[in-house]
Amino acid sequence: MKLHELEPALGSRKERNRVGRGIGSGNGKTSGKGHKGQKARSGGGVRPGFEGGQNPLFRRLPKRGFTNINRKEYAIVNLDTLNRFEDGTEVTPALLLETGVVSNEKAGIKVLGNGTLEKKLTVKALKFSASAKTAIENAGGQIEVI
Repeated sequence: MKLHELEPALGSRKERNRVGRGIGSGNGKTSGKGHKGQKARSGGGVRPGFEGGQNPLFRRLPKRGFTNINRKEYAIVNLDTLNRFEDGTEVTPALLLETGVVSNEKAGIKVLGNGTLEKKLTVKALKFSASAKTAIENAGGQIEVI
């Protein structure tokens, strides 16, 4: 195979339909929109969710709850993911970002007690769950709230 012989896979590329380009195209004159009516006009059609004047679903359903604008979302790290570090390592949010354990620090790092920890680590984070706290200390490590 040579560079000039390369072709896209069969059926992966489709030519777009050019409407309003004469009767020979099959979509000339009214451009496939039929005769008159709301959907034939420019900018015509109804908004998403419109049910022909019937009370739409989003208005029929009751409102529930509220969204707290001050909500803080934490980047979660479980104990079993901390096993990748060497004994005696100081695990900081910067190290977690650098190694790709978390992709975004968000409002801070929260360590949860999912899994088991076999390494002796010093973990620095904003928050710790009670089970994570005891598990880290039982493994001989230390916790430090930033």
